Amino acid sequence: MPTYSQGPKLLKGAIVAIDLSTPQQRQTTIVFQYNPEKVSRTLAIQSSGQTDEGPDRALRYKGPPSETFTLRAQLDATDALEHNDATARALGIYPQLFALEVLAYPASADVIDISKLANQGKVEVGSGYAAPLTLLVWGPQRVLPVLLTNVVVEETNFDPQLNPVQAEVTLTLRALTYADVDKKHKAYSLFLAYQKSKERQATQGVVGGEYARNLIGVDIRTRLG
Repeated sequence: MPTYSQGPKLLKGAIVAIDLSTPQQRQTTIVFQYNPEKVSRTLAIQSSGQTDEGPDRALRYKGPPSETFTLRAQLDATDALEHNDATARALGIYPQLFALEVLAYPASADVIDISKLANQGKVEVGSGYAAPLTLLVWGPQRVLPVLLTNVVVEETNFDPQLNPVQAEVTLTLRALTYADVDKKHKAYSLFLAYQKSKERQATQGVVGGEYARNLIGVDIRTRLG
C-alpha cells in the first residue's frame, strides 16, 4: 500500500522574471534547487526628516521604506551527475547559474536593436534597456516585485572540463515599490498588495485594551490626555 507523509508540503522559493514587452508576457521561473536557509532583510525608513519644511516634518514619511533582501542559494549537480544527466555532464551547473546571472543583463537582442536605432538617429544613445518585471516568490505571503542589485557567485567544485558543479550564489534584491514606478505599472499594484498583506497580518500580533495595559504597566491614553 502507498504511504503518505503527514507533514506539510515544503514549498520552493523562486525568482520569476516577466517580459512585459512581449504580447504574451513571457515568464521565466527560476526555482531554488534548495531553499536558502536564511533570508536577511533590511528596511531603511524614508522619513522627511530635515529635508522638508513645515511643522512635524520628522513625523512624515516620504514613502515606503527601502526594503533589501539578501539570500544565499546553493547549487549542486551531484545528484544529476549520479543519474547520468546529459546536461549536467556537459555543462555542470552553468545553466542554473546563468539563469540567475542573465537577470542582471539587458537582453542581447535589445542591445543590438537599440544600437541599430541609435545609428539611425531614432533613439538617444544611453536611453537604457527595458528590464523584466522580476518577482521574489517566498511562499503565498511574500510575492513582491524586486530589483536585482548584486550577485556574488562562489564556485566551489569543478568537473574535469572545469565546469562548476557546486556553487553558492548570494543575491541582493531591493523591493520595487509604488514610489518607484507609474501607478499603471504592474509592480505598483503588486507592491501595494504586499504591503496590505503585511498590515493585515500585523494586526494579529497586536494586543489591546486592559490586557495590554497590564502587560506594559502604563495606560497610554491617560498620558496622551
